[in-house]
Amino acid sequence: MLRSMPTTIARSHKMRFGAEPRNGGTRFKIWAPKCKYLQLKLKGKRKLLDMEAVGDGWHRLDVEGVGAGALYKYVLPDGQEIPDPTSRYQPDGIHGFSAVIEPTSFAWTDMEWIGRPWEEAIIYELHVGSFTEEGTFAAAATKLDHLIALGITAIQIMPIAEFYGAFNWGYDGAMWFAPDSSYGHPDDLKALIDAAHRRSLMVFLDVVYNHIGAHGNYLPAIAPIFTKKHDSPWGDAINYDDAGAHVVRELAIESALYWTSEFNFDGLRFDAVHTIADESPSHILELLAARIRASRPHRHTHLIIENSDNQEIWLRRNSGSEPVHYTAQWNDDVHHLLHAAGTGENTGYYADFDNLEERSDRLARALAEGFAYQGETKPNEGIKRGEPSGGLPATAFVVYMQDHDQVGNRVRGDRITRLTHEDAVKALTAVYLLSPQIPMLFMGEEWASEQPFPFFSDVPADLRDVVRKGRQEELKSTPEHEDPDKPNVDEAVDPTSAKTFASAKLDWKNLKTGAHADWLRHYRVLIDVRKMEIIPRLRGQQGFASSYDVLGRKAVLVTWKMGDGSTLRLYANLADNAQPDVPPILGRRVYLQGFADEARLGAWSVLWTIEV
Repeated sequence: MLRSMPTTIARSHKMRFGAEPRNGGTRFKIWAPKCKYLQLKLKGKRKLLDMEAVGDGWHRLDVEGVGAGALYKYVLPDGQEIPDPTSRYQPDGIHGFSAVIEPTSFAWTDMEWIGRPWEEAIIYELHVGSFTEEGTFAAAATKLDHLIALGITAIQIMPIAEFYGAFNWGYDGAMWFAPDSSYGHPDDLKALIDAAHRRSLMVFLDVVYNHIGAHGNYLPAIAPIFTKKHDSPWGDAINYDDAGAHVVRELAIESALYWTSEFNFDGLRFDAVHTIADESPSHILELLAARIRASRPHRHTHLIIENSDNQEIWLRRNSGSEPVHYTAQWNDDVHHLLHAAGTGENTGYYADFDNLEERSDRLARALAEGFAYQGETKPNEGIKRGEPSGGLPATAFVVYMQDHDQVGNRVRGDRITRLTHEDAVKALTAVYLLSPQIPMLFMGEEWASEQPFPFFSDVPADLRDVVRKGRQEELKSTPEHEDPDKPNVDEAVDPTSAKTFASAKLDWKNLKTGAHADWLRHYRVLIDVRKMEIIPRLRGQQGFASSYDVLGRKAVLVTWKMGDGSTLRLYANLADNAQPDVPPILGRRVYLQGFADEARLGAWSVLWTIEV
């Protein structure tokens, strides 16, 4: 007798800690070595329940008759009530009661989904709160068909861990296991991912394990979550290598596994890993990559890092050309060089690329080999930066013209279409979208959204002045602060204001109107060309497969040997004047932005060719 295959499946990630429904009740378990005893408070129940100390700082209690939806807090010996630091859901915000979640109640329909090869990735970065007017997981799901029509194959969601208040970029999350309640229920996030998978869209999540948001972080009261052994940009560093670090490391690893298993994310992007201090024999970054990959050996899992130190070690490939640790790194060098070429800005992020002659060499090198600086001294900082990266394939890097940082860390969060002219922007898009590095768009970029993306962070009322002043001080290094035609930094958008957050919400009404529709067509054409001409040639590409020449002050020729044996060439002139004396154009022309003949490139012209 034939049995029908199930049409849905359930997923859950079993952890040593947290609240988990079991056999008609719920197991509550928390690591609190600073507390001799703890009590459990169930909302609606007057009696506090004593938890059992079970050794090594752990406290546990199994409660019959308590299941999904129950609300609870822990009570410390001094009477302080705290939510569960490993809560799966905070329906009333970061300081409210935690909710017991039954992970298996959601019926997944993507049981046959194993992801997509990395070479196929065309990434779209989005912030859930400002991606739509509603700012929810459910509303984001209604825009998936737009992304499919555009040609996107992966979305990358900015951090969603529960944060203080009504709005935040997400990098101040204080609970590593709870999707922020302002975006919806955990099941809403699962529904978004499930819907994306039905459309063959990968979904990546940006995670933050270099610090914990100050508001709502109750871990310091109960456990050695921080150490004074190291400093970080946020104060004391997370304790990955001091007394008690074994459980702190477990928290980070289980958080990553939780997102990839219980929510079935296709990969993670790890924020600012250069700020993670760990002198253990096995660095936490090594363990994270190893544990995640071991947990899902039969599907595509992609791990991306942000690393300002530009360390080649985390991007190395094995003898089979597969990533040993991390799949790729965000390539800020290419971004900074493209931006500097397109806008002329040469301070702040772009101070190291002020010299035009050197800038062209650095741009060509970064496009060809990944890192612009590979151990040389940076002129602006006077320090050595980067490691040799020529041995890595181009796909070890994620390239972009805009992202949340480079747009948001400006006085008003202006997008590049407000900073330079159309010819320049179209030339930059033709460079990065057809590069053999993996391209990433920032939400709204594809129709030249007029909405800014300024920094925003809801904070308690007594801290708003501090945050405003701190932000203004940070912005003094931005290029626009030194431009007399731009607004003074003291008039900067208030990051603590709901109006600032509202200003970042995308203008979907403009999607298909006027010049916005023209931009959308431009992006669709480029993405179509990428899918036809670039992606099929990426698999099997090796390191040491590129070369470059500087043709002029802002003109370059870059060559790559592709995985199928073909040769890809980029002829680019990112200047207001034509570039003469261009070498013979070899191969079949696959895309031209601007003008090119056998000896000259027009102003803001980009030509791609392929030679088989």
